[in-house]
Amino acid sequence: MNFIKNLKQKVRELKKEIQVLLLAYTDSRTPLIAKLVIGLTVGYLLSPIDLIPDFIPVIGLLDDLVIVPLLILLSIKLIPPVVLNEARQQVLVHPEQLKKNNWIAATAIVLLWVLILYVTYRKFGYLIETKS
Repeated sequence: MNFIKNLKQKVRELKKEIQVLLLAYTDSRTPLIAKLVIGLTVGYLLSPIDLIPDFIPVIGLLDDLVIVPLLILLSIKLIPPVVLNEARQQVLVHPEQLKKNNWIAATAIVLLWVLILYVTYRKFGYLIETKS
């Protein structure tokens, strides 16, 4: 039971760090490389496609337990400490502020995947049609 409580606490902390990353992303003092890594991190989190599919036993969940925290840590390391502290403070003061931004980010990721699927179909769709 203690393990489950610890796991839930870690998940809550991880969600706060995601909000911190989103705030730091919008700050003009955040370097471009940090913004790229944050975009990759948030995109991977919101993406319906994983590097290792979840249906593969153990290894499928391992990417969520290893890759995501590593991306978050890398993002945090690249953000200037002043920006990071301000973003953390803002999340503590206004935790509800980012719920609207989560929908915007999720919509952007879904639209990106739809665009990728469309371009892929336009590029390779003729192969499927000629085989039928």
